[in-house]
Amino acid sequence: MAWLERFAPQSPAVDGDTTVGARMTAAYEAASRGDYAAALETWALLAHAGVPRAQSNVGACFAEGLGVERDRALAARWLTLAAEAGDPVGQRNLAALYFSGDGVAQDYARAAELYRKAAEAGDGPAQDMLSWMLLEGEVATPDYAAARRWAEAAAVQGIAAAMTRLGLIYHNALGIERDARLAAEWWAKAAERGDADGQAMLGAAFHLGAGVPRDAVAAFTLLLRARRGGSALAAPFFEAVRGTLAPHELAEAEARAARPLTGAGA
Repeated sequence: MAWLERFAPQSPAVDGDTTVGARMTAAYEAASRGDYAAALETWALLAHAGVPRAQSNVGACFAEGLGVERDRALAARWLTLAAEAGDPVGQRNLAALYFSGDGVAQDYARAAELYRKAAEAGDGPAQDMLSWMLLEGEVATPDYAAARRWAEAAAVQGIAAAMTRLGLIYHNALGIERDARLAAEWWAKAAERGDADGQAMLGAAFHLGAGVPRDAVAAFTLLLRARRGGSALAAPFFEAVRGTLAPHELAEAEARAARPLTGAGA
């Protein structure tokens, strides 16, 4: 439910002693169980009453077809109401529509503006996306320093993709002095949270001895996890590392990769 978010508990009481927050929470829990009809019934009432987070969640349901027929144009209308009211989740979700041109005319500048507003309000996924846009420089003017700051902000909120990006920033010396140790530390944090790209890059670091000691078994363990997680970044190193391992080392790496995540290289 990446589009849906819980309510920020700051609304006044409505309907006697029932707070908006309590009703929003109950609706979110219903959606978490897959009962989108019940969630939408509550969110629609509150959205029409002007509750921005409810408007955002109604828009999210139309965007993703959750309990209703998918309608990105109608989603954009609800998300615009939420965004204009200052809801950071509504801003982030509306930005996603402008970025993809789904339900609205594609507008990267408008998407970046909305992501920035949401990021400045503390929305972690928006901080992560804004960081990516500023780093890649394909749809926004590149700004490595700002990309790093927003990635750091998102990483504080536990967003693993931002941690992987920070590792790449330090590894590739993008706007900052190269630091292989810090790069590996960020990749380790991302890898521990299950980020496949972070696992791939940490595996490469163990293979090359970049910021961490060389460890072929740890490298292959991570590359196995990364490949299973769908990371294309594992491919350039996978066969090279496998070719260095003895049969018992391959078996050890396979066994480690099959275990639940407990730490980098575990």
